[in-house]
Amino acid sequence: MSTSTLFPDPPLLASHALAVPGGHVLQVQEFGRADGIPAVVLHGGPGSGCSPLLRRVFDPARFRIVCPDQRGAGGSTPRGSIDHNTTDDLIADLHRIREYLSIARWLVVGGSWGATLALAHAAAQPRAVAALLLRASFLARPQDVAGFFDELSLEMLAEALSSPQPAEREHAALRWWRHEQSLAGTAAAEPAGEALAAQVDRLRVEAHYLRHGCWLQSPTLLERCEAVPRVPTLLLHARDDRICPPEGAERLHERLPLSQLEWVDEGGHDAGHPAMVSAMVAALARYASHGHFDRGSAA
Repeated sequence: MSTSTLFPDPPLLASHALAVPGGHVLQVQEFGRADGIPAVVLHGGPGSGCSPLLRRVFDPARFRIVCPDQRGAGGSTPRGSIDHNTTDDLIADLHRIREYLSIARWLVVGGSWGATLALAHAAAQPRAVAALLLRASFLARPQDVAGFFDELSLEMLAEALSSPQPAEREHAALRWWRHEQSLAGTAAAEPAGEALAAQVDRLRVEAHYLRHGCWLQSPTLLERCEAVPRVPTLLLHARDDRICPPEGAERLHERLPLSQLEWVDEGGHDAGHPAMVSAMVAALARYASHGHFDRGSAA
């Protein structure tokens, strides 16, 4: 991965352990400036946790970058837990985080599942959202889930990932991981040891959400767009994304009246591909300078 357009990883500004209902404790990290433009970063998965890449597309001299690990993900505990872990729980947690940090409104930035959650959050809490930057949007429709798994069985993988047998859990995680890598167009090293244990926990959470339609079937995410505030909204999507179909970005663009859809010519589903990194960095620079994503000088 080229890092030529990424900012250096900023020092930690603050770290919070926020207890929420259901026995979960969320890790919420802040980077950048305490008086910067508030922005919340919503990671994918569900279950993946906030990686350094997700914060490095922001200029730390201009943003207050809030990075919560969602229930069961990353540094939140208990890791991999699917108890009291639904989309509505995550939406309620975002309200709690915003109040805890005394942030009235924030720029919401999400990729893949993070874009899904960003839209659900915006529809449920429209006054909290100043703008939306959505990368590789996932609509959580039945055809999106079926298209991802293809010949793999979600139900069988979900059962195996919660098996009491470590070998069965690890085998299921590796099957899923290899399939995901082949679709994403990335070339990461195959996980082993603690890295594989983390994948088991990540995918247990993801399977839990996907087998329940992410609790976004009635109303659907597209139907919820009616309640999304009319704020600056940019959809970034790679034309060759094989995990989140580009057609989904087109449907969102149709449902969000003030949205702009910007195509990235290559990169698949890789958030670290130089083309996608460049598009994210440029979009955030425009927003920091002008309060919107319209193309123009980004001072």
